[in-house]
Amino acid sequence: MTLSIGLLSGHVYALETDFLPDVKDGVVSINIKEPERDVGYTVGDILTRNITITIKKPYVLVEESLPIVGYERRYKGQLIGIDLAKLDYSKESAKEANTHHISLSYQVFTNNVVAKPAALPGEYLRLLDTSSKDRKVYRYRIPSWNFSISPISVFGQVKVESDMSGYRGPLLLDASPLKVRLNVLLTVLAIALVALLYMLGKHTWLPRMGGPFAKAYRSIAKSTHNAEGLQQAVNRLHDALNTSAGYSLFSNNLSAFLLKKPAFQHIQAELAQFFDLSRQVFFEPNPNKSLGEQEWAWLAQFCKQCRDCERGLIPDSVSTSRKAA
Repeated sequence: MTLSIGLLSGHVYALETDFLPDVKDGVVSINIKEPERDVGYTVGDILTRNITITIKKPYVLVEESLPIVGYERRYKGQLIGIDLAKLDYSKESAKEANTHHISLSYQVFTNNVVAKPAALPGEYLRLLDTSSKDRKVYRYRIPSWNFSISPISVFGQVKVESDMSGYRGPLLLDASPLKVRLNVLLTVLAIALVALLYMLGKHTWLPRMGGPFAKAYRSIAKSTHNAEGLQQAVNRLHDALNTSAGYSLFSNNLSAFLLKKPAFQHIQAELAQFFDLSRQVFFEPNPNKSLGEQEWAWLAQFCKQCRDCERGLIPDSVSTSRKAA
């Protein structure tokens, strides 16, 4: 019964407002803040309009003409599925005018299989001219606002590129897990590159890269491949071994060196071969047999092994074996 009376009173009020004259221009100024978007609304969504109306005196707002909460709007006698769910109202008085702040929250109660147009209704307010003897009443219309109601589910085939709106914004994916994964992989890559540079680098600007074997390796790489160059290369390796051991190193005190420098235990066999090569170069020259590229390759690889040991790395095995003379 209460709902029927409310609907009847709203209908009577609408008919009554139809016969009132419009207030003249300049009496009312209005500012409306509409919802941020005008598409994509479905059943249950709420759209809020914040309206500021300034009315010059002697005209005043008849507050009983404010929209009725719970009254479902109609268009040409048909329910449009838009209901005023909430009304917030406040007023500020000044010398020459009154300012009214009206917040209207409408709720959608309709749906369709396809998107359809809708509108927040234009509301009529009544204004009273307090300067007239007969206290004449006028009407002022708050303009309507158009939007569209979307279906809850898609009906039929839809081409996304034909159904885009600037109000929707881009369809974004959460890239946070991928960014974390990318940062981890970049960190691993940076560490791997530094490690690779440390193992293969010939320069001295990284820690422990300026050791005696690193210097000997750079020198051997520039040596001339002849008998004199081979003697110089073996001498540089002897100097590097003596510097690393802290004393003159020979094959007879090699065990003490390996105890002092356990990293070189990985190349114990290669150290013994080096002393054999050194003895052959300096003390047992064989004029019938010259040392060729195979020995040079072995010597360079052996020097690289020693460089890895002084850097705390596990050296690679010598790929080219040296044949005894």
